[in-house]
Amino acid sequence: MKVLVTGGAGYIGSHTALCLLNKGYEVVVYDNLCNSSLESIKRVEKLTSRSIDFVEGDVCDKAALEQVFTQHDISGVIHFAALKAVGESSEIPLDYYQNNVFGSLCLLDVMTKHQVNQFIFSSSATVYGEENKPPYVETLKIGNPSNPYGATKVMIERVVNDLAIANADFKGVMLRYFNPVGAHESGEIGEDPKGIPNNLLPYVAQVAVGKREQLTVFGDDYSTPDGTCLRDYLHVMDLAEGHVAALDWLNNNPGFTGVEAFNLGTGTGTSVFEIVSAFEKASGVSIPYTIAPRRAGDLPEFWADASKANQVLGWRTKRDISDMMIDTWRWQSANPNGFSKA
Repeated sequence: MKVLVTGGAGYIGSHTALCLLNKGYEVVVYDNLCNSSLESIKRVEKLTSRSIDFVEGDVCDKAALEQVFTQHDISGVIHFAALKAVGESSEIPLDYYQNNVFGSLCLLDVMTKHQVNQFIFSSSATVYGEENKPPYVETLKIGNPSNPYGATKVMIERVVNDLAIANADFKGVMLRYFNPVGAHESGEIGEDPKGIPNNLLPYVAQVAVGKREQLTVFGDDYSTPDGTCLRDYLHVMDLAEGHVAALDWLNNNPGFTGVEAFNLGTGTGTSVFEIVSAFEKASGVSIPYTIAPRRAGDLPEFWADASKANQVLGWRTKRDISDMMIDTWRWQSANPNGFSKA
């Protein structure tokens, strides 16, 4: 079976491509490389001793997508391609709606024309909005995200649900994930953010290798055990394996049509200070930090109820916080400049 992975050269996409290849799937990666590197594809090929058909292209480019579906016998799509920085989305919202929503519409339209009906979407815990309380379960009503990034995920989920109503053959899976961290255990592929990292652990790792002077902790006065925000961190390899489990589930249930949503998380909240402490233990490097005021839109805590994915997909996390920190440090220390040799 040949799978199209949009955004497959990125952080989660490259780890998922690796897992797909190891499971015997053929992979076509479609990526515009705006926030990723072709080097990740080369390293995945090296790690798996298998080849990937790579196409450089944008999901907003229907003609380029048409070519991919014409030239390749695609059976299913895993859709990662998106702009993903929460803060940035508030600064350039039109770019986010254009790339994430319009790009998804282009992709789904081309899929429909080519009668490709298996679709796995990289969604987000942000769809639960600010009004819902943890643990988040899939039966909760979709909320109102506080930023355009989250709003694009809500819109795309609605589009996919409407498409499934209109097309009786369509099979969609929404994977709502929480906070992916870590790297492949080889240290060959990992998270390589362009510019200043938007997420906690890449920033911590860059402080550890000397690229950043210190970590800024936004708020230590939340009503949490140590005053810092709690998040549900899961290892990127567990997350990647969740996508393969979803694809396997679709293939093993040919009678299923419609859309199902699954949370992918550990079910446990970990604080900013706990992450810093665990990383210091794993790396042996002290992480200097300063406390700053809270950021607008930051929720005090959230974590997943992933029991549905456990029961239906047969998926559960295998790696703990220690593994996440060790693998992050292995990747960052071996690749202080990410995939760039500069």
